[in-house]
Amino acid sequence: MKKENLNTLSVAELQNRIKSEVDALNRLKFAHAISPIENPMKIRDLRKGVAKLKTVLTQKQKSVA
Repeated sequence: MKKENLNTLSVAELQNRIKSEVDALNRLKFAHAISPIENPMKIRDLRKGVAKLKTVLTQKQKSVA
C-alpha cells in the first residue's frame, strides 16, 4: 500500500477501504485470540495500513475545506 496509490483514491473509496481494513483487522485479532495465528505481524501491518488510510483521508478532507 504505497502512499502514491492512496492519494489517487477518492474520499468515498478511502472510507470504504478503511471500513474493510478495520473489519479484516478485527477478524484477525479475534482469530489470534482464539488460537495463535501463524504470522502475528499481520495484525501490526493491518493496523498501520488503517492509520495510513486515515491520514490520507484527513488530508483530503482538509484540502477540500
